[in-house]
Amino acid sequence: MINQPPEISVGLRNFADRPPADWRHLLDQARAADESGIDRVFVVDHLLFGRDLSAYSDPASGGIAGGVQPTSPDGDWLEPMTVLAALAAVTNRVTLATNVLVAALRHPVVLAKTAATVDVLSHGRLELGVGVGWQEAEYRAVGVPFAGRGRVLDETLAVCRELWTRPEVTYASDRVTLDAVHMMPKPTRPEGVPVWVGGRAIPAVARRLATYGVGWLTWGLTRDDAAAAVGRMRQLVEGHGRDFDAVRVSFPVPIVVAGGVPDFRRMFADVPRLRDAGVTDFRALVRIPPEHAAARALLDDLDGHFREAVRA
Repeated sequence: MINQPPEISVGLRNFADRPPADWRHLLDQARAADESGIDRVFVVDHLLFGRDLSAYSDPASGGIAGGVQPTSPDGDWLEPMTVLAALAAVTNRVTLATNVLVAALRHPVVLAKTAATVDVLSHGRLELGVGVGWQEAEYRAVGVPFAGRGRVLDETLAVCRELWTRPEVTYASDRVTLDAVHMMPKPTRPEGVPVWVGGRAIPAVARRLATYGVGWLTWGLTRDDAAAAVGRMRQLVEGHGRDFDAVRVSFPVPIVVAGGVPDFRRMFADVPRLRDAGVTDFRALVRIPPEHAAARALLDDLDGHFREAVRA
């Protein structure tokens, strides 16, 4: 297994079914996470919505069985890379991540530049979690074929890697043509911005992970099937010649609420078992108070219970 302590990641809700009084509460929440022991904050992505959101619960479309989209089509969704740029300005330590960015909706040259910019402004704290998404309406809106979204994502990651790591890039496809171009600045790491690949333990995701990913953003896992899924992904990734022990693995922690507040002890009860199964990063989308002091108190409590579970 990868030789690193387990990490705790917390989602910041850059979305709302009803507009908040002021979106700048995200800055206070990020500062609270930065000051506490939280390892990573993440935000999510949608550019727009069609009327029909039922595909979110359809695994065949990239959704999750039984899943419920958290807002109506008219919910507010802030663009995640812009949010992370703002969070970079008010934090110093915490890792800033997308979970996930529907990267194929962005032109790869624009995405490469945006990610490199956030990375250098944050002193190398950006991690790009990517996935194919589930909603055809978004793809139609930007002129990308939904049926070919996996191939488009692969090309997006390939172009980003080239632009992040090479002084001069030449690349040609039916979608992207680069003729001896230069893009500066480069990200802080020689290998570029770290990429986490989202999806199930299936061949296409495994190939993408083996080629581009430092970590796997699991999708649709439960405590009971995590070990089997990690085992399947290990076999698939190692079939591509990649050392799976060097791959980080996330798990979405189910939220448990008792008396109107999160029950962190119950939430993290399975951390030792999941860690033994290969999970290295535990991700929780808890409801965080908007005010800085209250957010800091909740996140300190969350982090303390997580570290206690790790030591168990």
